[in-house]
Amino acid sequence: MEAASCSSASSSKTMSVGEKKADRMKRLRDLHLKRNEARKLNHQEVVEEDKRKKLPSNWEAKRKRLEWEEKEEERRKACEEAGEEYDRVKLMDVGADEAEKWERKKKKKNPDPGFSGYEAASYRQYQGLTKQMKPDMKEYNAKKDKMGEDFYPTVNTFGSKPKDTQEGIDRMVQDLEKQIDKRSKYSRRRAHDDDDDIDYINERNAKFNKKLERFYGKYTTEIKQNLERGTAV
Repeated sequence: MEAASCSSASSSKTMSVGEKKADRMKRLRDLHLKRNEARKLNHQEVVEEDKRKKLPSNWEAKRKRLEWEEKEEERRKACEEAGEEYDRVKLMDVGADEAEKWERKKKKKNPDPGFSGYEAASYRQYQGLTKQMKPDMKEYNAKKDKMGEDFYPTVNTFGSKPKDTQEGIDRMVQDLEKQIDKRSKYSRRRAHDDDDDIDYINERNAKFNKKLERFYGKYTTEIKQNLERGTAV
């Protein structure tokens, strides 16, 4: 009787040790799974942070502006379909104080400081051209979802650029033709005077000299006259 009770106690003791071991193994597996999950999340966060660093510093502001412009375009189309004037409908939601503030901000937003150099002029032209661009955000997001990780360029992206659409190429050609036409009209406004002194080496240098004369001529008139007379010190 006593022997039977001893064997039963030993058996229960052995089972409890096995259960403890199984419990410890289960907890160890759970820890491994959590560690792998944390490692995966950390890797995803590192990839996303790397993408954000590669984007321009003003990317978030540009994205918000594009979304706003897209909504404005949708509202404009809705007003045109309803036979309403969009500018009039838009002004109905704007107060007098807000309209006055917006007008002052608009005047200060992109003032013309005059010619200071070809680099500044090119940058100003670039800013004006990019503001006219209206990308298709729906197509952009669809391509982003389709390409996944390949949507963002990396060191291995060379040679695998996406193919441009025919509509995009046509828009680029039309924009270039508008720029060429605008430059040709700009050049024709200035007639050549045969009696003027030739102080330039080509057409571009002549335009540059005229701009210099327009902005700084009043400060250099006396120096030029002294040089012509040979009395300059």
